[in-house]
Amino acid sequence: MNIMFAYDNSTNARQALDKTLKMFACMLPKVTLIAVVDSTQGSSGVNEQSYEDYKFDFSESVREAAQTLKELGVNADVIIAEGEPRKMILEAVHSKNPDLLVLARHSEKADSNIIGKTLDALVEEFNFMTFGNVSSFLTRRVKCPILIQSCS
Repeated sequence: MNIMFAYDNSTNARQALDKTLKMFACMLPKVTLIAVVDSTQGSSGVNEQSYEDYKFDFSESVREAAQTLKELGVNADVIIAEGEPRKMILEAVHSKNPDLLVLARHSEKADSNIIGKTLDALVEEFNFMTFGNVSSFLTRRVKCPILIQSCS
């Protein structure tokens, strides 16, 4: 089984990767981590060095995750793309044709003051009823099954 996993090194992505591996361990899957450096973050040219540092650190964290998978006996590859995340993941899916695409549910946490907590509750309720931007885009366009992992 070939599993493509959209990975951004977030807490949700790490938890979802762990859950996915436990779910499919008996199938000895080949895992491809697709990570996308959002090019809109570095498009201004004002803070080019910070963007390059971010891109390097992000890429290294994804390679470290793949190395950890390999140490656990999982056959793992890495694709690091630069561009708009939804489109780059879609392109990778079309190129590699995985059996399954896995996404971690995106979650934004607001500040911890009373207004933030209220907003956080509303955002979480809305997120419960909907998919995130990337998930919503990909579910309408990819041909393979998609697993959206919730994380808590």
